[in-house]
This record gives sequence, C-alpha cells and structure tokens, in this order.
Amino acid sequence: MTVEEKMLITLRDELYGGSWDRMLKDLNDRLKGRPYIFKLVNRIKDDIKRIERLRDYEKKQSINLADYIRGE
Repeated sequence: MTVEEKMLITLRDELYGGSWDRMLKDLNDRLKGRPYIFKLVNRIKDDIKRIERLRDYEKKQSINLADYIRGE
C-alpha cells in the first residue's frame, strides 16, 4: 500500500466516520465548487481514483484496511 493510500484510509476513519461514500461526496463537491467538509491536497482526482480502488478492494475482500494500518 502506498503512503497516499494509507493517508486516505486514515482520513476516512478520522474525518468521515469510516465512510468512503462520505469522503468521495466531499471531494466531488469540492471539485464542483460546492461547500465541502475538509480541505485535502490539490490532487483530488488522483485521490478519488485511489479511494474507489481501495473501497472496491475492501468490499471484495470483506475487510477494513484500517485494521492493517493500525497493525503496522
């Protein structure tokens, strides 16, 4: 897992209550100029792709990747 992916998992849990959907909505709202919750770095489109990939992986594997980060 990359540093960026680990950061996104941590942010998801700490700022969005563990919800990828809330995090994606926040990032997409920011891209559209709507009010947003949290200000992330300027690579939002890359982060959205990472989030979608991580969310799909968690769903397919029935796991929470944060469990693995906490264990490091």
